[in-house]
Amino acid sequence: MKVYSTEKIRNVVLLGHGGDGKTTLAEAMAYLSGITNRLGKVTDGNTVSDYDKEEIKRKFSISTAMLPIEWNDVKVNILDTPGFFDFVGEAEEAAAAADAAIIVVSGKGGVEVGTKKAWDLCERYNLPRMIFVTDMDIDNVSYRKVVEELQELYGKRIAPLHMPIRENEKFIGYVNIIKQKARKYIDKDKKEEIPVPEYSMEYLENYRSELIESVAETSEEFMERYFEGDEFSDAEIAAAVATNVHDGSIVPVCMGAPVNLQGIRILLNDVVAYFPNPSQRKKAGLDKSGSGTFDADYDFQKPKSAFVFKTIADPFLGKYSLIKICSGVVKANETLYNVSQECDERLGKLYVMCGNKTNEVPELHAGDIGAVAKLATAKTGDSLATKDHQVDFGTIKISKPYTVKRYITKDKKDVDKVSQGLARLATEDMTMKIVVDSANSQTLLYGIGDQHLDVIASKLKDRYNVEIDLVQPKVAFRETIRKKSDVQGKYKKQSGGHGQYGDVRMRFEPSGDLETPYVFEEEVVGGSVPKNYFPAVDKGLADCTKAGPLAAYPVVGVKAILYDGSYHPVDSSEMAFKSATSLAFKKGFMEAGPVLLEPIVNMKVTAPDAYTGDIMGDLNKRRGRVLGMNPDKDGNTIVEAEVPELEIYGYSNTLRSMTGGAGVFEYTFERYEQAPSDIQEKQIAERADEVNNSEE
Repeated sequence: MKVYSTEKIRNVVLLGHGGDGKTTLAEAMAYLSGITNRLGKVTDGNTVSDYDKEEIKRKFSISTAMLPIEWNDVKVNILDTPGFFDFVGEAEEAAAAADAAIIVVSGKGGVEVGTKKAWDLCERYNLPRMIFVTDMDIDNVSYRKVVEELQELYGKRIAPLHMPIRENEKFIGYVNIIKQKARKYIDKDKKEEIPVPEYSMEYLENYRSELIESVAETSEEFMERYFEGDEFSDAEIAAAVATNVHDGSIVPVCMGAPVNLQGIRILLNDVVAYFPNPSQRKKAGLDKSGSGTFDADYDFQKPKSAFVFKTIADPFLGKYSLIKICSGVVKANETLYNVSQECDERLGKLYVMCGNKTNEVPELHAGDIGAVAKLATAKTGDSLATKDHQVDFGTIKISKPYTVKRYITKDKKDVDKVSQGLARLATEDMTMKIVVDSANSQTLLYGIGDQHLDVIASKLKDRYNVEIDLVQPKVAFRETIRKKSDVQGKYKKQSGGHGQYGDVRMRFEPSGDLETPYVFEEEVVGGSVPKNYFPAVDKGLADCTKAGPLAAYPVVGVKAILYDGSYHPVDSSEMAFKSATSLAFKKGFMEAGPVLLEPIVNMKVTAPDAYTGDIMGDLNKRRGRVLGMNPDKDGNTIVEAEVPELEIYGYSNTLRSMTGGAGVFEYTFERYEQAPSDIQEKQIAERADEVNNSEE
């Protein structure tokens, strides 16, 4: 592939609801532009962008794939993203690298939750966008209904550029609203001109009138001509539409049937004509070299800079860092400075990715997207620049994972291989997180949803030949006391020669601090316990609080006071006093009103207003306490509640089911509080073996 200059580049991300046809659209673009010589199908598992084994097996996209399409001497970098919510991180990374977006809407399904999420993502990155209504070949699909749904949501910004022509409920052609001409398909995407159907005239006039109003608002001259009744030429309208698309005041709506290649040629022409090249976009970073803000703005004449927006770490493909050039011209085999990691990065060959295939290029100009193999330290979100201008573009905002499961390695000898495999997967997936919970002897795997975690487990098996089971995690309960106790702990052992003797009298009471395991004080008078044994008593307490006598959970909030005891001048030792303390602690703890504390999280659930009642009802069933409800700027309600962590397992699936995927949630640990008696009894019964093991 040849090298393209900045003004000849378009970076376009495909967004939309899962299953709405993004990959099918990308495949049609690839075929029509000559990248492939056959039109692949998702159902057949032979598309360019869905190349991973998991994608082929599951019949949907899991990772973002890039397709560089050459069209009318312009390079269009298509970023095909997953639409299913569990893989939202891939769409977020791609949107951060794109300069414009095509939101794909199924004519059959209409505007769905994923459509709205795609729009919101475009708003976050201020991306010019276009709507492409697909599946027009399906009988009874209503393009007009989709347009009306979009206009109801987003107002006059929605501007159809085409209208469908149907005969006997079949999609046979379209009307170009700007040119006011009609075309009929005669073979796949080949077409001929026909008169505009009479039934289309009313809507053609309405849509064109709205479009002309938007065009008139682009300049005072146009506004004067509009009021004087002047006609605008097709070229003037197209130029004004491009201006409005750039600033987001117009969102064109196009349509087609990618499986028949219908509408794809028009769409690619519109992408080239209406979407901005990178130099028409802004990009700024912090110059850590001391010169403040660096306005890269995809200017090829400025010092080199780039950022890594995605990492591929596949054992079969190797490691590739996908980068977007923010300024300058980056060449193969040169060294850049990794501003994020504060080290040099030696670039080898430069590539342009096409699915899982690589095409070597000698250089990449500002605004272009490419790949570098085997960068030593670079991670997703890192900034690359020159040492003279160490520009940091900041990190990419990626959704945090809140769905968690415990993983267990099926074969114990594979523990290290599983750990290494997960670490590699984590380098390419910013929405997965591995947490070692030593208090409960478990390793936790966090993801966006259950399907996400299942895919991670499948990738482990496929790529690294190791298997894990995903199960419900243990919740980190704590033990404490509510009363006071006064006990003696005596350890005496005689087995020939020196014996072992330690004797302590201790009081136990609540310390009032549930963040600290214990507080140790001594009130010994008269040397009944020599001072040199105090550290042994302290150590005995420290060991005992790691696994309490009630259910073998860590102990918090205990105050232990050593006030008396006795010793033997020969047989006493640190070990004996440590053992005596252990006996005293177990007895004293159980006599001081022991209780289990459960973790409480502060949860925020964001969803459209219509679902608020269902959400609150479900939270109440989970023993939650609703603290309040607040509207957000997008017309949603944020329900804030305190919920026991034990009750939030599986909440991701429940919330999606309740809200059709529109709801999202997040939570943070708030505090520990006493668990209800039935919960305590169940935990104590389940943990009996752990208690016995800790006593041995």
